[in-house]
Amino acid sequence: MQIRTGLIVCSVAVAVLLTGCGGQSVKPAVVDKTSVAEKPVVGWRYNNVTPLPAAEATIQEQLLRQFAEWDGVPYRLGGTTKKGIDCSAFVQRSFAAQFDLNLPRTTLKQAVTGTPVGRDELRPGDLVFFKTGKYSRHVGIYIGNQSFLHAGETLGVSITPLANPYWRKRFWQARRPGIVQTSESQSLADR
Repeated sequence: MQIRTGLIVCSVAVAVLLTGCGGQSVKPAVVDKTSVAEKPVVGWRYNNVTPLPAAEATIQEQLLRQFAEWDGVPYRLGGTTKKGIDCSAFVQRSFAAQFDLNLPRTTLKQAVTGTPVGRDELRPGDLVFFKTGKYSRHVGIYIGNQSFLHAGETLGVSITPLANPYWRKRFWQARRPGIVQTSESQSLADR
């Protein structure tokens, strides 16, 4: 009976790790609420974003509009609402709300969506993925200015520089879903 219970508990633990985004289970020892692990970009003004009609908005503007609506929502593994959301649910909801594009729910399934992109070829709207532990993955949305939008454990929904030492060290891959244009100046109306 103990072996069976142990197998069930172990199976559930593996299933949890492989489904959602898995959070950031492995962190450097210095990470706390005041560390640089998820220091947001400074100098951008998100509170004064004026919503534009979708036909006129660039991908970046639409992502910043999504950020303005979700800024500071706390991270919650498995969460899908403004009470708490995980990284893959935030990406999924952002693409549905801003681009009417349905992405898979889990980070691992999102990691095979679209086409691979080199780190030096990133455009706003590309998905960026990180290995945060042996079996844990994290996803965010590149917004330009060498920064990405994501739901992270420390700050919840925030914008973080890709050059941040924590994320730079853990960068895994980038993927381009169908909404991203070949020219940053094109709007969704042009596709």
